[in-house]
Parts: sequence; C-alpha cells; structure tokens
Amino acid sequence: MNEQNAFKVVPHGEIAVLEFDLVGEKVNKLSSHVMKQLSKVIDDLKASPYKAVVILSKKPKIFIAGADIEEIKTMTTKEQFESAVEGGQSIFNKLEDLPQVVVAAVNGACAGGGCELILACDYRMASDDSSTRIGLPETQLGIIPGFGGCVRLPRVVGLQAALDVILAGKLLNAKKAQKIGLVDRLVHQNQLLAESIKWTQEILKEGKGKRKKTFKPKGAVNVVLESALGRPVVFSKARQSVMKQTRGHYPAPLKALSAIQKTYGMSDRERALRIERELFCEAAVTDISKNLIHVFFLTEMVKKQSGVPGVAVKPQEVKSIGILGAGTMGGGIAYVAADKGISVRMKDLSWDALGKGLKHAQDLWMKLMKKKVIDRYQLKQKMDLVSVGLDYSGFKSLDVVVEAIVEDMAIKQKVIGETAAQMRNDAIIATNTSSLSVTEMAQGHPRPEYFAGMHFFNPVNKMPLVEVIRGEKTSDTTIATIFDLTKRMGKMPVVVKDGPGFLVNRLLLPYMAEAAFLLQEGMSIDIVDKAYVESFGMPMGPFALMDEVGLDVCAKVLKIFKKSFGERIEISPIMEKLLAAGRLGRKNSKGFYLYDATGKRLETDSTVYEDLGLSSPTDPYEEKECLERGVFSMINECSLALNQDRIVETPHEVDLAMIMGTGFPPFRGGLLKYADSLGANYIADQLELYSSQRKAARLKPAAPLRDMAKNEKTFYAKT
Repeated sequence: MNEQNAFKVVPHGEIAVLEFDLVGEKVNKLSSHVMKQLSKVIDDLKASPYKAVVILSKKPKIFIAGADIEEIKTMTTKEQFESAVEGGQSIFNKLEDLPQVVVAAVNGACAGGGCELILACDYRMASDDSSTRIGLPETQLGIIPGFGGCVRLPRVVGLQAALDVILAGKLLNAKKAQKIGLVDRLVHQNQLLAESIKWTQEILKEGKGKRKKTFKPKGAVNVVLESALGRPVVFSKARQSVMKQTRGHYPAPLKALSAIQKTYGMSDRERALRIERELFCEAAVTDISKNLIHVFFLTEMVKKQSGVPGVAVKPQEVKSIGILGAGTMGGGIAYVAADKGISVRMKDLSWDALGKGLKHAQDLWMKLMKKKVIDRYQLKQKMDLVSVGLDYSGFKSLDVVVEAIVEDMAIKQKVIGETAAQMRNDAIIATNTSSLSVTEMAQGHPRPEYFAGMHFFNPVNKMPLVEVIRGEKTSDTTIATIFDLTKRMGKMPVVVKDGPGFLVNRLLLPYMAEAAFLLQEGMSIDIVDKAYVESFGMPMGPFALMDEVGLDVCAKVLKIFKKSFGERIEISPIMEKLLAAGRLGRKNSKGFYLYDATGKRLETDSTVYEDLGLSSPTDPYEEKECLERGVFSMINECSLALNQDRIVETPHEVDLAMIMGTGFPPFRGGLLKYADSLGANYIADQLELYSSQRKAARLKPAAPLRDMAKNEKTFYAKT
C-alpha cells in the first residue's frame, strides 16, 4: 500500500481541490498512516492562502469506505482504542476548524469514517450515481461512530433522522441523503468536480463562509419531537425499537443511543466527543464486536475469491441467463439477475406459470418503487430484461441456464439433456436442487463438466446465500463462472462438495430433528422456540423453521439422510404423525403454528399435541439442555462434514453459510466460532451426557469431535 501519496492538493484559483487516492488499493480507507498524512495536509492548508477547499476522491466508485477494519481487528485493549479514536477526533476537529470553507464532493461509497469526515465539512455535494451510499454502519461491527458521528450527525440532520441512520447502521442513497439534509446538492457524477468548484465559488462570492451545524426542521419533520420537550419521547421509542430488534444481544446500538442522548444539544465539543469516545471503547472491547468483525471479514474474503482455491481460473463472461421453471423460485431468480442488469429468459410449460413468475418479479420491484428506491422508468428497464417463452427460443445465445423445476431426479435429468441440446457447447447449466445429487443429475448432461449446482435459498430476494455445488465432473471454469455470477447477482456464494443436504441442510436437519425429540419428550413448542429466539438469538425457533420449510419436506430429507448416514440418524415418530394429520406447515396453514389468511404466523396450534398422540407438555428440561441439544447436534454433524467428508474446505465457509443461509446469530461469530468459544471438550462432554441421560445414540459425539476434544483442538487455528 502506497500511503505516502494518498493526498494531493490541486490548485483551482483560490480553491484547493484535495484529491484522495490510496495508490495500490481498490478503496480509500482511513488507516492510522493515512490519518497522519491527512493531519499534515490540513495543517498545510490552514497556513495556505486558499479561501476554500474541495475534498474529492479519485476512486471511481468509492469516496471513503471508512476506517481500516484490519487495524480495528488487531486492537484488544481500551487504551489502544482510546488512543486511536482520540487521534481521529482531533484530526476531524482540525478539519472542521479550518479557516477556509470546506466542501465535500462525494461519489460512491462514503461510509463510517468517510461519512464522519464529510460531517466535519461545511457543505456537502454528492453524485446521484447508484454507487453513492452515505452513512454510518458502525453498529453492524459492534462499535459506534467514534470520529464525531454521534455528535455531528444529529446536529446536521436532526435527532430522528440521525437515530434512524446510526442505530440501524444504515447507508443511504444520494436522494435519501439529500432529503434528510446530509447532502446539500446532487449532480451527475461526470459534473461533480466542475459543479463543486462552481458551487464553492458561489459560496465565496455570496459571503456565506463557514457554516455552523445547527439543525432546522423542515418539510415533514416533526418539530415537537425535535424540541427539548419531545426528545425524551424520541429516545424512549428508539430504545424500545432497539430492544425489539436486537433482544439485547447487540450492545452497540444502545451505546450509540446513549452517546447521542448525552451529547445532543451540548455546546462543549470536547466534552461531547469524550463521551462518544468512552462509549466507543466500551463497545469495541466486547467479544460481540470481535465476532461481528470476524463476520465482516468472512464476507470480504468472498469478494477476493474465485471459488477455486489455489488455481488461477478465469470465469466465462455471462451476459444472459435462462431459467427453467417460472414458479416463486424461478421468478425470484429472474428478479435478482435482472435487477443487476443481466438479461433473463424464463421457460415453463404454460403461459399461466410464466405469468406468475413475471408477476412475482414485478411485485418485488413494485415494493422498491413504493419505497422510492427506484422510479417507474427504472422499473420498466428492469422488467424489459426479462422475457418468457414455452420453447427453447433464444437458448443458443444464453451463457448459463438455471434449472428450477420439480425435485424429481428422472425429470430433471431428462430436461437437462433436452436443454443442453439447445445450447452452445460451452454454455453452463446449473441446478437449483436443495436435496438431490448433483453428480447423479449430471448424468443427464452430455458434457457434465459444464454442469453444477446453484442452490438459492427461499425467499430468493432476501436470503443472501447461494451454495455452489461441485459435482464429480464439474470443471474449475464452471465453478468459477457460477461463483462470479452469484456475486454479480448480489449474493454470497459458498462452494460445497456434492453430498446429502450439501452443507446448510446437512447441518440444519439434525437441529430440527432434535426439536421433534424434545417435543416427544414433553417440551412445549413455544417454550423451545422462544429459547432459541430470545435467549440464543436465532431469527426463528426450530418448530417455526420446520413450518417454513414444509413438514413434508423435512420428513423427506430426513429419510434421505437416514438412507445415506445409517444408524446415527434417528427420526422421531412425530414426523410421520404430522403428515398423517395433514400438517404440512405454512404452505397449508397447518403445522406447529396457526396462520392467518396472508400466511402470517400466529400462535402455537394447541391441537397439535393431541393430533400427535402427546399429552399436555410438562416441560421437563431446562432451557440450557434444549439449546445445547439442538446447537451441539449441528456442531457434531459439522465435525464430520468439515473434518471427515470435506464438504467445504475451511471453517470460514461453514460460518458464512450458516449466517447467510440460516440467520445463525452474527453476534456469536458463526457456528464454529461459537463452538471454539465453548471448547470441543465441553461440547463433547455435554453430548455424551445427553446421549446417556436420554438414551439417544444420535447425540453421541462423532469421532472427529472426540478427537478435537482429546487433543484440545479448535475449528479455527489458535492465534
């Protein structure tokens, strides 16, 4: 990294344009070395004859991505954080105190420290390009804005808007940023430099000079809530909202709220920043922050990967894709592809099915239009990228086809063979199967090296994970192409080896199966689910999850697992009784829970116990056992999938997949990061205990886990 040349002052008459370009890096970031250089540049500008300064990035889609997370990752003590944050605050204070008028000209990502930098400026102009995103995402990393964000943002945009941005860790598009007052003017990105200089000249000519950060309510802003009288109400509601969203598992939003509440309206800047700094340090030293930073790096790793480790493989170019099957899944895949500018051709057996697929995609864009994320013209542009048909017209020009038809091996093999005959020899077909063997399915393809799995999770528009499944004959180029395509669609790919349940479902099924045994042994559905959601932090409990997946699907996949893995898979008799009682879950509004007409989950269906031949729950176990039997079953299975079967290569991929595919609590760092925090010894001992107490052979620790316990090994290498 060449940080010596990060800043360059370019004269434009009485205006100095300060260009930021971190040579050798894709993004501009505020490392400690960069901050020292910025400090020197500010000192030089202060002593210069310039009347104004315009700050500009030379990166095409990045203004400033924020602080250097690598440096934050290495810090462990309050003293280290205190020193770093105090230094950053001091430099931004110098920027704010420059005698010259300072204008920020923003194009691209302006996050964290980048946003705090422009808040220290007097005026802010931004490009209206889609890459422009401005905000303070620190709470997503378990920390709070520490370079003055908690102090300055409420003074610039008001209390309500500032809380909305900071507590949720939001990045706003340019229009939204202008609406709340974070940005003063918007221009086309090609005119940003010229217009920012022109505007700065106008400011100087009109004698506006420096600008005090004092929020003045306008438009739809509730003036009463911004007043001293209304602020207690705003803070109270914000705290309630944070607790509802986080269930108290994430301390950073509460620290940020405290920082804003204590400093809003305070005239002493140094005192206010000291309060912000202290609360930053309190959040930064927590294990939760370290875990969230770990998750951040998991996602960053994917951006740099090709899907084929240790080999330089170039993906094939993909300009257009086809989709076989226009159901909800097919329509969802069409949406995520076309939304990123990829041309889509959907094929199905009837116009009715195609109409439903198109409508599903259109409905998703309509929601964005109602939220003013896109306009009507953009909606039409995106819809125009999706075409439909009953035959293979146009398939010769397609680069990739995603098959999303019925989960039947014979039918899939037949359709894959037919489709391959209608495509170029080098075109790729990917199956969206969730449970069938990709290697076996590839037998239907005349060129199996051009065949792979591309398992999307439902709902496609919301779930980030895509499992890229390598069959026995899948080529490196095919994997690299599907991996790259997945990232272009805005999804998070994880490459997995073909095997029953692949990775996520293989780990989830023992977890859900264990819940059925807990029910059989007298536990209440709502008590078990509540424990997983409120105490452990899962987005939903195992019973609610089974309802979502479909109880028939769960039973079917459990049988596949039983066939593949033999005696170590036990299936509770409850699973068959559920199907006999006609309980399929959310799909027929009859499962463990009741549902309204819209499919919204309501309370537990109390009649389920009688239908399953169970007496009223006695809840014989403590919450701890219910949680450990489910979570430790996943860890136990993972020891086999990772260490024995090599379904994935590293624990990083397991944690990324479980967080992105199941909502495993990010604050715990992922399944295996959590396992390491407990230790293999403890997990193996507890499984042995439960196996003995409950006469459950399925809970016995697997050989790889026992080996880890014996040799005091961890999933992640010890540092």
